[in-house]
Parts: sequence; structure tokens; C-alpha cells
Amino acid sequence: MKNCRLLILGLVIAVVSMGFVSIAAAGPIVIKFSHVVAENTPKGQMANKFKALAEKRLPGKVVVEVFPNSQLFGDNKVLEAMLLGDVQMACPSLSKFKKYTKVLQLYDLPFLFKDMDAVGRFQQGPYGQKMLSSLESKGLIGLGYLHNGLKQLSSNSPLRVPADAKGKKFRIMSSDVLAAQFEAVGAMPLKKPFSEVFTLLQTKAIDGQENTWSNIYSKKFYEVQPYITESNHGLLDYMVITSAQFWKGLPADVRTELKKCLDEAIAFGNKVSAEKAIADRQKIIDSKRSEIVELTPAQRQQWVAKMKPVWKKFEGQIGKDYIDAAIAANK
Repeated sequence: MKNCRLLILGLVIAVVSMGFVSIAAAGPIVIKFSHVVAENTPKGQMANKFKALAEKRLPGKVVVEVFPNSQLFGDNKVLEAMLLGDVQMACPSLSKFKKYTKVLQLYDLPFLFKDMDAVGRFQQGPYGQKMLSSLESKGLIGLGYLHNGLKQLSSNSPLRVPADAKGKKFRIMSSDVLAAQFEAVGAMPLKKPFSEVFTLLQTKAIDGQENTWSNIYSKKFYEVQPYITESNHGLLDYMVITSAQFWKGLPADVRTELKKCLDEAIAFGNKVSAEKAIADRQKIIDSKRSEIVELTPAQRQQWVAKMKPVWKKFEGQIGKDYIDAAIAANK
């Protein structure tokens, strides 16, 4: 009996010891952060800033591995990979979430926000913050918004009034709202990957596209598009996203500190984005490769009148209260 007790005690000690070894061997929490752009972009700089802050403030507890340029996943696959635990953080464009929630389609509505200050007010307000949790039932949690900026229209011929776009082919992201936006002016929207846009423009397989100043410059679209209409008609923003299982499974103190690091990194990225939009617009002007078309108030109002009915078309999916809150943010 005594030998039996000693054997049981020995087994217990062995199991407990193995547990301690397992915990010790587990090491720091590894966060794989996947994104699709270069490291010198606002998104790339934001991700690297988050890595630096997190590893400095949580030494030995957290390691952040950043994978730029779609090294791990493209935006179309990253959310599925996140739910499988293959990646812990990503920052897709807001248009990529329609499979998981309809409410984020709000950000694709044309002429909804008058400037980036209005965007910021809405996103930091109750409706914008509520949107971050709109994916939780699908196993995802939004942690914050990163700006790219307002979109412009580039084309092979000048676009001054909506009639100028009629019959022309424009590349869009995979978004039903963006498709309806171009159909409203009689244009033909084509859903194509971002990586193919330059070639499509260069070969004139499409007539134009919509994008921010930083994307038009960094991807050299201005070199193959003689005209860029400064329309500021839409928004291109991103959401930093994580798995609900991963985020809620973190120790509370680690989770709190990571959120602080991320908030600081996003603020840094948004500052970079604002500065880059101004600088890249000027670089395009200086290149003399593309003419910037500035709309008169009357011309701009024609675009608004044609595209604004898209709001009503998607009001039932998005929610009138969300749209009203976005409009109020312009004041």
C-alpha cells in the first residue's frame, strides 16, 4: 500500500512538473499580422509601429510578426485564415467585410462624407464604434479604423460631368455599393483584383478606376491615366481586425496593453496617411504625366445628384440610423 501511494505521488509530481515545463516552454504570445501592401505605406508603417510598441511594452510576453505584401494571405482569404487561427491580426479594406456584415457597406456610399474630419468624427462616435463589434457573431472583432483617404476618379478622357462616364469601364473593389455607384452614371463597373489594375489601365482593357492619391501615386496609375478628376466622392479605409477567440483568450493585462499600443499605432498611421495624401497629389502634379481636373460646384452637384440615390438602395441593408449618423458627422 505504501509503495502504491509513493507511486501515485510520484506520478502526480511528474505530471505537475511536466505542466510547469509546458508553461515555460510555451514562451511569448505570437501575433501574426498580415497585410497586402508595402512597408512604406501608411498601413505598413502602422503595422511596424504596433510591433515596435508591443514588443517594447510587453517584453518576453508578446512577439509580433508582420507579413506585408500578401506574403501570408490576400484580403480575400485572410479572414477565413484568421478564424482558423493561422493569423491573428489583419487590416483589410472595409469593402472586404460584406460576407460577414452588411452594415459596413456604409463606407462605400458615394458622397457621404465631406472630408476626413467628418469620417473621424463618425468612426469615433457611437455608431462608428458599434460597427467594430458588428462582426463578433461571426467570430471577429474590429479593433480600430485606419485611413487611406478620399477617392478620386482617373480615366483616359476628362470626367467633368456624369455624362462623361457613360459607357466607360471602371475597375472597382468587390462591392455591390460601388457597382451601383458607377451604374448610376451609366458606366460599367468591373470587379478586379488591385494587383491587376495597372496592367488593365496600361492595355486600355478598362477606361478608368477610383482610388486615393497615395494609391494612384504609389501604384503609378497616373503614368497610364492622362486625367484624374478630384472628386473626393468616396472613402477608402481599413479595419484592424482580430479573432474573437484569440482576443478574448489573452490575459487581461496583455489585452489592455496591446489595445493601447494599437490605438497609438493607428493614430501614427492616420497621420502618415494624411501627410502622404497631400504630398502624393503634389508629386502627381509635378510629374506632368496626368492632368488634375478640378470640378466646379455645379459640376460636382451633378455627380452628387446622380449617385446619391444609391444611399436609398442600400438603406435597408445598412440601416437608416447609421446613414443619418454619418450625415450628422459632416456638420
